[in-house]
Amino acid sequence: MIQMDPIDRLTRAALASDEEFVGALNDLLRHDLRISIRELSEKSGIAQSSLYKIMHGKRSPNLSTLRAIIRALRLLYRTTEGEFIGLIVARSVLDTIEEKTAEVDAKRVRVREYPVHTMEDAIVAAVRAEREGAVAIVVAPILSSVVEQLVRIPVATIIPRESVQRAIELAARKAWI
Repeated sequence: MIQMDPIDRLTRAALASDEEFVGALNDLLRHDLRISIRELSEKSGIAQSSLYKIMHGKRSPNLSTLRAIIRALRLLYRTTEGEFIGLIVARSVLDTIEEKTAEVDAKRVRVREYPVHTMEDAIVAAVRAEREGAVAIVVAPILSSVVEQLVRIPVATIIPRESVQRAIELAARKAWI
C-alpha cells in the first residue's frame, strides 16, 4: 500500500465527509505528527474548543477553518527549521522512541519519523524524505540497498543488535562528511 501525502489525504477526507475528515485529522495528529489538539490550536490559530467540537462531531469545519488547519499542518511538516534525519520504520519501532532530536558530535539534529507498513511504503517514504530535505535516512536492513539506489543522501541501516539511536548518529555523521 503506497501512502498518500498526509495533506492530500486530509484534503480528500474533508471532501468526502466530516467523519472521514475527523478520522484522517485524528490519525495525522496521533500517528504522523504526535501532537495534541492544543498544539494544533497554537499553530493554526483556531480555538482549542472549536477543534474539540470538530473532533467530536459537534461542529463541521468551515472553509476558513479547514484552510487554517491545512496551513498549520504544512508548517508542522515543513523542514525548513534545520537539518533532519528521516527515520523510516514500522510504527511499533517509532513508539519506542521518545526523543525527536539527537545530539551527535556536539551538534543537534532533528529526527523526522516516517511510519511505514510495507516495503513499498518505505521506498515511497525514502523518496519523500529526500524531497522534504532530509540530510540522511535510517532504514531497516532489508531495504537499505534499494533505498541507497534511489536517493542521493546517506543511508544508515538499523542493525538489530544496535539501537536506533546509534543508527541516527551514524546517518548524521555520514551527512556531515
